[in-house]
Amino acid sequence: MSHSLHDVQFYQEQLGSGFPIVMLHGFSLDHRIMQGCMEPVFAEREGFRRLYIDLPGMGKTQNYDSVQNTDDMLEAVLHWIDRELSGKPFLLAGESYGGFLARGVIEKRREQVKGALFICPSVIPQMKLRTLPEKALLVEDKLLWDKLTETERTEFASMAVVATNETWERYKTEIMSGYHIANFPFLERLKTSYGFSFPLDTQPFSHPSLFVVGKQDHIVGYQDAWSLLPHYPRSSFAVLDCAGHNLQIEQPALFTELVHEWLDRGERELAV
Repeated sequence: MSHSLHDVQFYQEQLGSGFPIVMLHGFSLDHRIMQGCMEPVFAEREGFRRLYIDLPGMGKTQNYDSVQNTDDMLEAVLHWIDRELSGKPFLLAGESYGGFLARGVIEKRREQVKGALFICPSVIPQMKLRTLPEKALLVEDKLLWDKLTETERTEFASMAVVATNETWERYKTEIMSGYHIANFPFLERLKTSYGFSFPLDTQPFSHPSLFVVGKQDHIVGYQDAWSLLPHYPRSSFAVLDCAGHNLQIEQPALFTELVHEWLDRGERELAV
C-alpha cells in the first residue's frame, strides 16, 4: 500500500506545557537523543512544551514509504507541525541532520519560528565537500574498553572523543538505542538525495539562535557552520573542545548552560 506525505504516522512524545519547542533528531537515530540532552535543561525551568518526534525511517514512525528524499522529509514534518501547532509560533531545535531540516522549516515557516538551536548541524549535504578534522580520542578511561563487547568497542570508538563510563552509558541509551532500530535500506536511499532542491537562508533569521559545535566533530565538522552566521544575526556560536559529533554527552554542563542562555534570550523576546 502506498501512502501520501500526509499519511506519515509520526511517533511523538510531548512533555511539559507552555511555549512549544519542536525537536528534530539526527540521521539514523530517534527522539531519545534529543530528550536525553534537552530534558536536563527543563528539569530546572518551566514554561515550555517539548515536542519530540521520530523522523520517517527512524524510531517508531510508520507509513513513510512516500518519503523519497529530504524535500519529502521536510514536507512530512511541516504537515505534522501544521497539524500540531495550527499556525502558532514555536521554537526549533535540531541536531545534525535535524539541524539541516530545521533550516528548511525556517525557510518554509519563517513567521512561526521564533528561535532556533543547532546542535552539531549538518550544513553541507555532501560529505566529501565538508571541512572535517581528523578523528580524535582526547579523554579516555582505559578500563572502559574491557567492559564492552567487540562490537560495542568498535561502535563507540568510531565516534567518541571522550570515552568514559558516563559517556558510554549515555551513548548506549540515547544514541545506539535509536540507531539499532533504524530502517537502513530506506536511509541508504535517502542519502542519495540528502540535500534540498531549493535554496536555504534566503532571508536573515532575526530571532535568538544558538550554534553549538564540536571542535573534534569528524562527521559534520565545525567550520562550515560558521559560514551561516551572516544569515543568523541574533545567533551565538560556541565551538567546544573535547567534543565531537556527540558533544551534548561529552560536554553536558557547558551544553546545558548554553541552552539555558538561549532560552533566556528567547523568553525576553517573547515577552516583548
